[in-house]
Amino acid sequence: MSETTVAAPMTSQEIDAIRAAFPILSERIGGSPLVYLDWGATGQRPLAVLDAERDFALHRNAAVHRGAHTLAAEATEEFEQARATVAGFLGAAPDELVWTSNATEAINLVAYAIGNASAGRGGAAAERFRIGPGDELLVTELEHHANLVPWQELAARTGATLRFIPVDDAGALVLDELDALLTERTRLVAFSHVSNVLGTIQPVDRIVARAREVGALTLLDACQSAPHLPVDARALGVDFAAASGHKMLGPTGIGALVGRRELLEALPPFLTGGSMITTVTMEASEYLPPPHRFEAGTQRISQAIGLAAAVRWLEAIGMDRVAAHEAELGRRLVDGLAAIDGVRILGPGPDADVARVGLAAIDVPGIHAHDLGQALDARGIAVRVGHHCAQPLHRRLGVTASTRASTHVATTADEVDVYLAELPEAIAFFRSLA
Repeated sequence: MSETTVAAPMTSQEIDAIRAAFPILSERIGGSPLVYLDWGATGQRPLAVLDAERDFALHRNAAVHRGAHTLAAEATEEFEQARATVAGFLGAAPDELVWTSNATEAINLVAYAIGNASAGRGGAAAERFRIGPGDELLVTELEHHANLVPWQELAARTGATLRFIPVDDAGALVLDELDALLTERTRLVAFSHVSNVLGTIQPVDRIVARAREVGALTLLDACQSAPHLPVDARALGVDFAAASGHKMLGPTGIGALVGRRELLEALPPFLTGGSMITTVTMEASEYLPPPHRFEAGTQRISQAIGLAAAVRWLEAIGMDRVAAHEAELGRRLVDGLAAIDGVRILGPGPDADVARVGLAAIDVPGIHAHDLGQALDARGIAVRVGHHCAQPLHRRLGVTASTRASTHVATTADEVDVYLAELPEAIAFFRSLA
């Protein structure tokens, strides 16, 4: 959201209409109304998404880019329209978006394609991606495992060195070390737009600007930003961005990699087989241009169509309004948590001047996160417990697990207040057992 733009607040009537699009939010858990505060793990799907998938399956189900009959042509057209819709939402051209099964696959696609280039695949065009001993990859200590392990593997395969930007005791990136860490040896910088543990929004502009100075590629993990903030990969200046469909209120089994056209054209493929080739002989094969070069095999057709429906649904609300609504919920959440005795908020507290989304993870010393989560679940409150696929960050902050509440546009202030009211009761229950 632009600093000069003030989004109109959601009215109670608008929020009621939004919630009506999610029948699951009317469920009861053990007799209590469901308070769903696990949107950071997976988003619920509005009726528009479910209807889009069902309509496709009922009327146009066919393989895309293969058949010459009417159903196949209609399926292909809708599939490619979905690509254009999601690409526009993420600030890319249609031929700059590759469908993947999830964001993890999208990141692995880039890592393995660079590994293939480093092994000599891709010819002269792929030379720019080749790395080896003496080269460096840079990540951050905030990263989800999906944006850490693939780079560990790439470093192991190529002999490159993996380095990371550390965080301080509050979980903020120590950007004073950026100049020392990001050097002419750095070939790629991979980092999260929004921390899935802390909810903090990272300074993309500063990291990208420094990476450009040394000629390093950039990859943005947009899993926790694309569902909650306006994300324009082109405006952000990143070379690649990965997004997850099910976090964007779409189906599971669908994700996207956005990449600059000239980079995708130069990358060798990751997965190979049918649908991504032009000519195959018994000796060799030639590949299609991107994005189809990276889409081997039968595609996630109904899932892509469902994700496009989710994007249209979010765009009808306006991502600036989604972001403003969730920022307000985030402030309410953090303010309330800070007032509860014995609760430690992971990351910045309410007094910190830090941009964040509506997500907060906590530690309650002496009470395991899983126990706390079960106690809240007994009260109808769904939160996430564990290390959230971010073990290094938890280790740095001195905890093994945390309890995370996360919101979306369908979350109400009343739901946040129910969580804030029930959390002390759950804590008191465990304290009484000590």
